[in-house]
Amino acid sequence: MSAAPARVLPADAARPGQHTWLNSIVRWLFITVSLTFLAAVLLAPLATVFAMALAHGVKAYARVFADPDTTAAIRLTLITAAVVVPVNTVFGLAAAWAIAKFEFRGKSILVTLIDLPLAISPVIAGMLFVLLFGLQGWFGVWLQEHDVSIIFALPGIILATMFVTFPYVARELIPLMQQLGNDEEEAAITLGAGGWLTFFRVTLPKVRWGLVYGMVLCNARAMGEFGAVSVVSGHIRGLTNTMPLHIEILYNEYNFVGAFAVASLLTLLAVLTLGVKTLVERTGYRGH
Repeated sequence: MSAAPARVLPADAARPGQHTWLNSIVRWLFITVSLTFLAAVLLAPLATVFAMALAHGVKAYARVFADPDTTAAIRLTLITAAVVVPVNTVFGLAAAWAIAKFEFRGKSILVTLIDLPLAISPVIAGMLFVLLFGLQGWFGVWLQEHDVSIIFALPGIILATMFVTFPYVARELIPLMQQLGNDEEEAAITLGAGGWLTFFRVTLPKVRWGLVYGMVLCNARAMGEFGAVSVVSGHIRGLTNTMPLHIEILYNEYNFVGAFAVASLLTLLAVLTLGVKTLVERTGYRGH
């Protein structure tokens, strides 16, 4: 009986473990490049902020926050975020529910309008509100006659911030709701549940982590918004300056310790927001 012919492997056939070392080198190369880029672009500037803020000691750092203008800027930033985030959350829920669960005329237009603030400059958004509510704007005379202040006042800051941040909750929820489908809602309605009961008992629990994630992003953008707020605020010190605007003023006055101290607080708020975002991601809502 003749022996079976030996199997000849192609010359370029990969052997077990042959390219393991090459894969490791490539992997660590990409990791090193990523970490180096992050260190240069992100970590180094953040470290500089805190170094400059504490350059003259902790007492000088603390004195910055005893300034009435600084405390007013912090308070205004927190008030704006406290108003904008809940309003945009309600809008985002309603818009995502309508887009993901129903078919209606003008649906594509609504989706486009939701994306609009992401496509235009925040400065242009601020100018739109000046055009509408400024003294020379469409409603400016009527507002002046009724002693209502929107531009260069808190309402204008809230409106401008709301405009640039309202896509975040909706944009997080729309694809999530579309992915989850309508089976459970239809089953609940078949069993006799009403629309509100179905929403609060079935839909909302399924998207709760997406909702929290969108709120975190909305809050981060609301506290850090500069362009639109800069246009509508009027830069009235102690009245209409949010933290980003106050930082600019202090920096232009060569008060570097004050500017970087306020910037460090804004950075800490951003890090706290990032921590909440990371916690939400680890909870694994995207897998639900």
